[in-house]
Order: sequence, then structure tokens, then C-alpha cells
Amino acid sequence: MIIIPARIGSSRFPNKVLADIGGMPMVVKTAKSVEEIDAVVIATDSQEVINIAKEHDIQAVLTSTEHQSGTDRIYEAAQKLGLNENEIIINVQGDEPFIETDVVQAIYDLTKKNRNNENIMMNSCYKTISNPEADDPNIVKVVTDKEDIALYFSRAKIPYPRDHHFDQYKGHLGIYGFTVRSLQKFCTLTSAPLEEIEKLEQLRALYHGYRVAMIEVDTESFGIDTPEDLEKAIKHHRL
Repeated sequence: MIIIPARIGSSRFPNKVLADIGGMPMVVKTAKSVEEIDAVVIATDSQEVINIAKEHDIQAVLTSTEHQSGTDRIYEAAQKLGLNENEIIINVQGDEPFIETDVVQAIYDLTKKNRNNENIMMNSCYKTISNPEADDPNIVKVVTDKEDIALYFSRAKIPYPRDHHFDQYKGHLGIYGFTVRSLQKFCTLTSAPLEEIEKLEQLRALYHGYRVAMIEVDTESFGIDTPEDLEKAIKHHRL
């Protein structure tokens, strides 16, 4: 199942999940982009989003307004839906209206492959980005080991190219694959100091000794964090 967290009160861009993308609310466009892979549910704290999802024939679940992360929100939705502990859940952010089907399918397949590995708590992906792109703190960087297991995530430019130019940074995409069982385990972990510093919840898993499996993908999609990103998205849609 694909669950899309949709919090209405974004601090940087209020109501962004309802921003118009080619005549369709952003969160609806995101859901429509991935619905051929698996069943899609929107998990939201807003009755308005529930009503809009219904108008577009998309299932939605009303969740608490108190959640600090999208992962906590999708876990509440999974509980309300009564999903089996082995069910695969893909967390697709509601601000990814141009996410490609191949990208989400790759994470689904990786999660299925790692379903019975208790050490792997999360599955995610990255794309190659350039040196200038890596300067942007809104683009999260990841470094991985030889098996593409994440070593660290940061808003800073990592790795630091001390002696020469480097142009093969790994830009993390905020799409995650869990089982219901691993999702439950993640949500029972205490928040980590590194998570609070970087404001990256995936660091909670690493801090507590779990692994995050990664896969490289080819994508032109981008998350929408600011009104400027929205303008970029609208131009993208018109191409």
C-alpha cells in the first residue's frame, strides 16, 4: 500500500498540499501518479483534504494534528486500516506531484527484497546530483557503503571534497519503504539528537543501530518546499 502523508499546516508553505498543479491539488496529483503500483491512501490532519480526496475517488484517513513527522502519521493510518504486519507500505510525500512510477516501483521492490531482514528498518533511494546542487540544504545528501546501505544523511555537503573537485553527490529522495512491522518499530524509537539537529527523521533509525537500504534511481522529480518550488513545478508541468 502507498500512504501519502498530507499535513495542511506546513510552516514554510501553508496549504501547499492543496496548491494547484495543472488544475489538480498537489496531493491528488501525487496520488494519481502512483496509483497503478498499489492501493493509495492519503493520511491527513485536515477534513478539507479528506473531502477533496473523496471528490477524486481517492481513499483518505483522518489522523491526529499532533504528529511531528509524516512517518508517525502513516503509522496511525496503517493502524486504522488494520493492515497485516507483513504488508509493505511506501511513504510517498504529498509534495512530489511529478514522481515517476519507476522510482516508486524500485523502492517497492527493494522493500519486498528486504522484508524479512530485521536489521533493515527503512528502504529509500537517491539520485546523482552535481556539486552546485549539493550546496542546497533543502536537498538532503546521503553517503552509502559498498552495498548501498546508508552511512549518514545530512543537509550539509557530504562527503567533503578536501583535495579535489567532486561531482557525484547522492541526493536523497524522501520516499520510504517499510513493512507494517518495521514501521511500528520505528515509531516506538525515541527521537535522536542527530534527528533533531538536522531535522531528518531517517537519522533516528541509524542512531538506534538499524540500517537504511538505498537504491539509485533516475528521476527528474523534485519536492515542493517553497512557493518558488511551486513556480518551478508549474513551469515543469507546462513543458
